[in-house]
Amino acid sequence: MALELVTPFTKVALQPDLPEKKRKQVGILGGNFNPVHNAHLLVADQVRQQLSLDQVLLMPEFLPPHKDKKETIDQHHRLMMLELGLNGKEGLGIERLELDRKGISYTYDSMKILTEANPDTDYYFIIGADMVEYLPKWHRIDELLELVQFVGVQRPKYKAGTSYPVIWVDVPLMDISSSMVRDFIATGREPNFLLPELVWQYIKREGLYK
Repeated sequence: MALELVTPFTKVALQPDLPEKKRKQVGILGGNFNPVHNAHLLVADQVRQQLSLDQVLLMPEFLPPHKDKKETIDQHHRLMMLELGLNGKEGLGIERLELDRKGISYTYDSMKILTEANPDTDYYFIIGADMVEYLPKWHRIDELLELVQFVGVQRPKYKAGTSYPVIWVDVPLMDISSSMVRDFIATGREPNFLLPELVWQYIKREGLYK
């Protein structure tokens, strides 16, 4: 019986089945972050861990789309406080898209840009329970639902419930808001333990919220 010998000079064409490239899983936490506080950071990190996301990005808005426009400070300060608050924390980062685009920050517009720019990424948009009840009023909500998976986190004093597809994540409840921090500072109370120390030192150094 004849044997087929494979010599060192024989070229063998191998076409192994390549595994399908895994899609990235990225969370987006939008907000004014005026200033960023510990509840923001807790939510971002807990959602990242519990949903096994590759990363959660905090996306500061340029102008909020609400009718009652929030009084906010310059984007430079809000961005700097975010950088100080994250302080290189692994798995958390900043998405500057809305600051760079300017104008009113509609979530649909931002997520359409992000999904088109990153077709290999699945996005999870994180919102508090207080925002879930307003989903029917969101700009182009039906189209937005095709772009992202909403993730809801509980907030004190708000009862969760919606007919929209929302993944609920249990996070330790912290009744902290940016307006609370600003009120503390405006009335001469130090917001100790409400926000990262580096952020508080920056606020004092820049004389913000007086």
